[in-house]
Amino acid sequence: MFLLSPSPSPTPTPTSTNFIPDPKDVANAVCSSDDFGICNLVSGLIGNADWAKIVAGLLSASIAIVLILVVAIILRAIVHRLIKRVSTRASSVSMPERLRSRFGGPQEGLDAILAERRRQRSETLGSVLRHVTSIVILGTALLMIISRLGLDLAPLLTSVGILGVAIGFGAQELVKDFIAGMFMLMEDQYGVGDVVDVGVSTGTVEAVSLRITRLRDADGKVWYVRNGTITRVANESQGWSRALVDIPVAYDSDVAQTREILVDVTTEMWDDQLYRDSIIVEEPQVFGMEQISGTAIVFRVVAKTAPGKQHEVARELRTRIKRAFDQRGLAIATIA
Repeated sequence: MFLLSPSPSPTPTPTSTNFIPDPKDVANAVCSSDDFGICNLVSGLIGNADWAKIVAGLLSASIAIVLILVVAIILRAIVHRLIKRVSTRASSVSMPERLRSRFGGPQEGLDAILAERRRQRSETLGSVLRHVTSIVILGTALLMIISRLGLDLAPLLTSVGILGVAIGFGAQELVKDFIAGMFMLMEDQYGVGDVVDVGVSTGTVEAVSLRITRLRDADGKVWYVRNGTITRVANESQGWSRALVDIPVAYDSDVAQTREILVDVTTEMWDDQLYRDSIIVEEPQVFGMEQISGTAIVFRVVAKTAPGKQHEVARELRTRIKRAFDQRGLAIATIA
């Protein structure tokens, strides 16, 4: 009868779960690519080969880390300086003469508004670009340092990638707001002081950031609108505006006389230097009969104005037209 002796079970190989590398591993990794010749130098000074590798590896790694940090900081400073110079130059560009001529010559008020708008947009974009470049440059330097220390980047990058995906799903609305804000600033869709209609509210823009736009409506309420929720924008203050004034007169009124009165009023207002220099950019026009019914005839007067000045010009036109009609005994009709 044979007795079977139990075979010894294999002992598991211990695995290291320590994230901090052993100095010998760092020394071996660094000395395998001796960029500075320190390993050979220290090996000749120290008789013990193991200690020579450790000391040489630590010295070489320290020098490499310092050089990586210095280069990253210098590169970051140079890039930030270039971004600041470009944004400053972009904010100081004057209004083109071709556009200036459309507004009837030099206009200090309009130039000041446009200059402030360019400055705000340039500063915001410059700040975003500086943050992005800092993250890219310093992040790359950190990865180079970790690689220099002999650490395996694959598990770290995998963990960061999984964490980034999780954060991306959780903060996708925030990312959407920032991306929409970036395109809004680059395309100059609106700026501080513009009167805009963003769908949920209509008002004057008081502040613009990458995440939200702050509006104040005619009732004084302040609206905070996330940029990612804005799907359309109607800007009443960009480039130029137009004042439309409809004047209803009685059906039996003399059309030629009425038109002559309106032309006289618009000519008088165009000759007024108070409006011509800074508010009205083209001579107002009388379009003639816009509507006709059994009780009234509607004439339309239009005037191209500086941005946001259309309501002021429309009120002044109505005042002058009313005064001219009163002087000539004409009455404003009621539209049925």
